[in-house]
Amino acid sequence: MAACCMFGVAMAACPTRVLARDDAQLWLTGAATVRIGDRWRFSQEVIVRLSDNRAGLSEIESNSLLGYRLAPRLTVWAGYTHDPTYDGGRLAAMERRAREQVTLEDIRVGPARAMLRLRTEQRWRDGVDGTGWRVRPFVRIAVPLHAQGATGIAFSHESFINLNRNAFQTIAGEDRMRNALALYTPVAKGVNVELGYLNQYRFATGAAGGSDHAATASINLSFR
Repeated sequence: MAACCMFGVAMAACPTRVLARDDAQLWLTGAATVRIGDRWRFSQEVIVRLSDNRAGLSEIESNSLLGYRLAPRLTVWAGYTHDPTYDGGRLAAMERRAREQVTLEDIRVGPARAMLRLRTEQRWRDGVDGTGWRVRPFVRIAVPLHAQGATGIAFSHESFINLNRNAFQTIAGEDRMRNALALYTPVAKGVNVELGYLNQYRFATGAAGGSDHAATASINLSFR
């Protein structure tokens, strides 16, 4: 019920004029992080995206990362992303990415906790020449609903900044941005659930951009 209210409030706060390229979506995420050594971590994340404009399934993004903890709050990661996209039930594109990132976690600001991440990616599309290079700075702030509580609200922002152009990465500079609001709560030891809303604004060259309005649901397992 709380997630539905949050989604309604977020949608009401968006501009009333709906662009032709706007889309209603549902994003479902499952993620797990496992400790495999004193400093080593392995993370697996799968995101399934459903799109109104694409008549159902639009994407299955699978991210595998190996991390090395340099300090208690600082971890470097590297891995691979397998990302097929679909349109009308048919495969539209097959994208593969190399991914590197640095995360700084559990930064205390009063009752809030912040997480900073800088991600770089090299992108390839099957059947298309060229490599797309981009960076993705990300910030998340989690605020508990009451002192010392494990349930709270999280706000996040992420920008996608392209470093070059090619046949499938046609915009140089900021290509899109994501702003999200989610309610999070633990449901068991090491298991956290989030429900919320995400707005993804897509920039366009010489034309109005478009927004993806996504209801989000995720389950995150942590065995660190």
